Amino acid sequence: MTRLVARIVANALALLATTVVPGISFDRRAGILTLILAGAIFGLFNAVVRPIAIVLSIPALILTLGLFYVVLNGILLWVSSWFIPGYRVEGLLAGILGSVVIAVVNWALGTIFGGERRAEEEA
Repeated sequence: MTRLVARIVANALALLATTVVPGISFDRRAGILTLILAGAIFGLFNAVVRPIAIVLSIPALILTLGLFYVVLNGILLWVSSWFIPGYRVEGLLAGILGSVVIAVVNWALGTIFGGERRAEEEA
């Protein structure tokens, strides 16, 4: 349960961090609860749609030696913004740049907080 909450919060923080990208905005008046809801919706979207999209794009992933994965993540962020209240991604390029920001934020949060989890598992 705590891992689920941590993932939702991490998604929410990553979505908020993407607002540094021109073309991505989040209505800050919506509040923290909307941000948490956005993190949950984004996580659910990635859990359901991403595996299907990856399987369907295997030929493009192979042809581009995996570089299409960045484009795929951008497309998924752009499409998921249609379902997230107060979150807007204006076009595919903004989605691609936003997906790079999300990857960096998730990596940083995983490095910071994932180390504690690994230490607990080893003990």
